[in-house]
Amino acid sequence: MPEKRDYYEVLGVSKGCSEDELKKAYRQLAKKYHPDLNPGDKEAEAKFKEVGEAYEILSDPQKRQRYDQFGHAGVDPSYGGGGGAAYGTGGFDFGDIGDIFNDFFGGFGFGGSTRTRDPNAPIKGNNVNINLALSFMEAVKGVKKEVSVPHLESCSACGGSGAKAGSHPETCPDCGGSGQVRVSQRTPLGVIQTVKPCPKCSGKGRIITQPCPECRGMGRVRHTKKLEVSVPAGIDDGQTFVLRGQGDAGLNGGPGGDVNITVSVRPDPLFERDGFDIWCDIPLTFTQAALGDEIVVPTVDGKVSYTVPDGTQPGTVFRLRNKGVPYVGGRGRGDQYVRVNIEVPRNLSGKQKEALRSFDKLTGDRNYEKRKGFFDKFNAWLKDFRN
Repeated sequence: MPEKRDYYEVLGVSKGCSEDELKKAYRQLAKKYHPDLNPGDKEAEAKFKEVGEAYEILSDPQKRQRYDQFGHAGVDPSYGGGGGAAYGTGGFDFGDIGDIFNDFFGGFGFGGSTRTRDPNAPIKGNNVNINLALSFMEAVKGVKKEVSVPHLESCSACGGSGAKAGSHPETCPDCGGSGQVRVSQRTPLGVIQTVKPCPKCSGKGRIITQPCPECRGMGRVRHTKKLEVSVPAGIDDGQTFVLRGQGDAGLNGGPGGDVNITVSVRPDPLFERDGFDIWCDIPLTFTQAALGDEIVVPTVDGKVSYTVPDGTQPGTVFRLRNKGVPYVGGRGRGDQYVRVNIEVPRNLSGKQKEALRSFDKLTGDRNYEKRKGFFDKFNAWLKDFRN
């Protein structure tokens, strides 16, 4: 670690200097090496840290006394062991000083200019968020719905000015319509000026002496309007579509905000959505699966016929192309997948059970490929196990 310079040497003052001399030296050097005036200059940044650390110690009477008696070791326990204050993180706090410099170099200390927002400039209104519940089919097909939108709209009684009919807002005498005032502050660096919202007009630049009785001077009133919206086909649960300009009215002639409509889609008893595909389970009897059959399958477009081949196994899935969900705002659509579930009959009569036993006697391994494969593996395992 490099040897620290003497703090008095850093500030360019004598050991017996007064508090005013110390403050004056610090102010001059802090201005000279401030990072805002030396962007990217590592050497200036290091000197700025060094100046700040020196002033932090010597401006405190107790710390200065310990430093005069013991040197750096009296004020920095880590001195000689790798310590030392760091800019913004170490033994002293630049918070207040940093805030002063931000204002100081923002244009008021050196005669610069500061750009302020016009308090009467047009401001866009806030967005309004609402939820809309849809059935599964409404989301897939698209639908027209009427929605209630609570929002702020321009007051018709005063035309949005906030002033009673026949009167007008007056320019604030304190800020001259700018909405801001300059405040002088005495700091260790001298007297500086900052800009704050005008307290008389709350930063608006205008004062309403005769408020509109309808909106109480706000220029807007809360109202709920009905809108017919077109929900796009293919929208999914949790997705949002936007109505531009239908939200809160803007201020000072600004545009209206938007209405964001988020949909909630209720589950369907037959269909399950997976992206733009649709899944559906179809139960088959043992006979239909074994012999094959022509069945009726429900789709979002209505029922369709499908021929199930003989020997269809449980869990088999077949696809109906282009029977899924339309792509939102695009061409084409997903597919529908039909999953086969073979239902085992219950509550059989005596004759039915006897018929099944007779049927079972007539079948063999060639009719049950999975069964045959399993017992081939089982017998081989049993042989190895006995050995």
